[in-house]
Amino acid sequence: MSVKQHEVLIESGHSEKHYWRDLWRNRELLYILSKRDISVRYKQTVLGTSWSFIRPLTTMLIMVFVFSKVAKLKGDPGIPYPLMVLAGITIWTFFANAFTQISTSITANANLVTKVYFPRLIMPLSSTVVSFVDFLVSLVLFLVVAAWYRFIPDWHIVFLPVFMLLALLAAVGFGLIFAVLNVRFRDIAQLIPFMVQIGFYICPIAYSSRLVEQNTSEWWSPLYFLNPMVGIIDGFRWSLLGSNAFFYPNSVLYSVLIISVFLIVSLYFFRKRENTFVDDI
Repeated sequence: MSVKQHEVLIESGHSEKHYWRDLWRNRELLYILSKRDISVRYKQTVLGTSWSFIRPLTTMLIMVFVFSKVAKLKGDPGIPYPLMVLAGITIWTFFANAFTQISTSITANANLVTKVYFPRLIMPLSSTVVSFVDFLVSLVLFLVVAAWYRFIPDWHIVFLPVFMLLALLAAVGFGLIFAVLNVRFRDIAQLIPFMVQIGFYICPIAYSSRLVEQNTSEWWSPLYFLNPMVGIIDGFRWSLLGSNAFFYPNSVLYSVLIISVFLIVSLYFFRKRENTFVDDI
């Protein structure tokens, strides 16, 4: 009977040189943490995943009443206003939930950080899975509401994965920076919900970016389209609602450039600081 022998090497800087290989080798841990986060999300809840229907549907109904009936805002021509709002809520909620989960992922897993070594990047990545599951449920809700309005997405829907990926990368790019800061400064945990709330109103969720385009003479108009979520939300709507939905290609280009820069910087920042997590926690 043969016994397998494993050789353990203690090498200075091993984790630095083989970080990405270690990340791949620990992919099962990524699966375990993702499964745990999903089960904890709906543990001891009566309605379970139904909350992923209830929240966006309720938000849509309230926003349609306030902004369409009371404020008299108009959506894109030829598109039911509730569909425009629900599409914006769906992709924004995906980004906001993923960003929030990533930002708090290290402190939420403090017991793991202090006990065993593994690439800490696994924790932020695993936290995005719950947000993706909620997003898929919300997307089903959108299709149900679209069917109610007898609205059928056309060929533009093939671009939908592109904007889903951009939203995810934006959440990772911004979230990793706040995850590191949150370990050192716990005030960040109080700041994150405030930022998400502000972002909800400065992004085109209850209104169309067409209204901004009509005011290009205003000083803030160019700054508006530099918001990386503007291009993602408009592109997501365009994919689901077709050519009648407002779409400004340059804003998507801005989104790609800004997200790419933040993703590179945040990965570098996270890698430089992750060895200090144990001391700060």
